[in-house]
Amino acid sequence: MALFNLAIDSKLRGCDLVRMKVVDVMASGQIKERASVLQSKTQKPVRFEISEGTRASLDRWMQDPLMVGSEYLWPGRFHERLHISTRQYARIVREWVASIGLEASAYGTHSMRRTKVTQIYKKTGNLRAVQLLLGHTKMDSTVRYLGVELEDALAIAEAIEI
Repeated sequence: MALFNLAIDSKLRGCDLVRMKVVDVMASGQIKERASVLQSKTQKPVRFEISEGTRASLDRWMQDPLMVGSEYLWPGRFHERLHISTRQYARIVREWVASIGLEASAYGTHSMRRTKVTQIYKKTGNLRAVQLLLGHTKMDSTVRYLGVELEDALAIAEAIEI
């Protein structure tokens, strides 16, 4: 549950999510309210909120015996593997999706990255906020990422009275 929740909150690519360390989310024995992670693709930090529900699930996860002495949030099962792989993460997501009766081929790890920002965009129309949350350097990338079309822009414009 902690992995699922943090994937939604962080909006990180799978490769960055699986490499997260305990110190990224925990300080002085408490789960942080916000975290910052250096993205491997852009080499730029991205900050994100860790919601109350995610903090609770992370706190429960940190109590798991598997976590004793672990540097990584999602430790691998074998000593030569420090953390789970992106492939393992993809299998976990596929199993989650199938377990709730959805078509597994329609969802993947990148669906987790898109979930929260899509809702933020739908509720606010604020592309700049979404751009910052995703760590995109170009607005054009964010527009393509969300699939923003002229109809979306017109609908937002029509909602504003001047």
